[in-house]
Amino acid sequence: MEKPDLTALPTRHYDHLVFDSKRWQGFETRADDMLICTPYKSGTTWMQMICALLVFQRPDLHLPLAEISPWMDLKAATVEDTHAVYGAQSHRRFIKTHTPLDGLPWYPQATYICVARDPRDIFMSMLNHLRNGNPEAEAIFVRELREAEVDLPEVPDDPNGLFTNWLSHGSFEWESDGAPYWSVFRHVASFWAHRDESNIHMVHYRDLQADLEGQMRRISLALDIDIADHMWPELVEAARFESMKKNADRMAPDTNFKMWKDNAQFFNKGTTGQWQGVLSTENLALLDQLTGKYPADYVDWLFNGSN
Repeated sequence: MEKPDLTALPTRHYDHLVFDSKRWQGFETRADDMLICTPYKSGTTWMQMICALLVFQRPDLHLPLAEISPWMDLKAATVEDTHAVYGAQSHRRFIKTHTPLDGLPWYPQATYICVARDPRDIFMSMLNHLRNGNPEAEAIFVRELREAEVDLPEVPDDPNGLFTNWLSHGSFEWESDGAPYWSVFRHVASFWAHRDESNIHMVHYRDLQADLEGQMRRISLALDIDIADHMWPELVEAARFESMKKNADRMAPDTNFKMWKDNAQFFNKGTTGQWQGVLSTENLALLDQLTGKYPADYVDWLFNGSN
């Protein structure tokens, strides 16, 4: 992927049925802002919770996570309302975005945290996401989809056809994969190309699973947040998958729009390798063809993390 000039960002406009990157226009940034920049189903909510725990330094949050850190690009609320939520905050802000780096403004003093996950596991988690979506959600874009008679795809018993489509069709003219959403591969690559920048930090889902405390300590250093040693056990415990699932009504994203049939089901399994025995040999070969377009070191990290 071509390495864009950071000072020229944004160079793309991502306008999707669900989100719009232009919602960043007019946003008043602060020097200590944290941008949580993830593809879908790759650990976004997990990273939001980690940042919340580091900022507030207590395991219980004063508001549901979705109300503290709403998705900036989401069309479910007006841009004025979303900007107002962040504008009213006096604490250090951690801002959720699903826009690739080439669609974001460049704030040299802000911190960009990109979280990645094995794309095969992202796809499997996406299936759960599609099954759990609430067709009666109280969100602007959901009402618009219903009025336009536009439906997201149903999840078949055998998802291989959907996986083929996911690898071979894009939602934007510059992408060839990722439909009905956007390209996981391009998204993470847009940050990977600038991973040497001091304010861009790459985090992998597998590494969070393997050593949650170690990764949280690493993130706290990157954010220049000091945590007393005696506080780490309860903060790490609050960030564990099981703890977040037990508190799903306050942890799941977009609960203020009743986006899910079951908030706890949003936190489905949180495991890796669910694709094994599901994805066909032909589809795995197609995946190899797609990843062959990217640098080998990037592909290795995308699928495996650093451990």
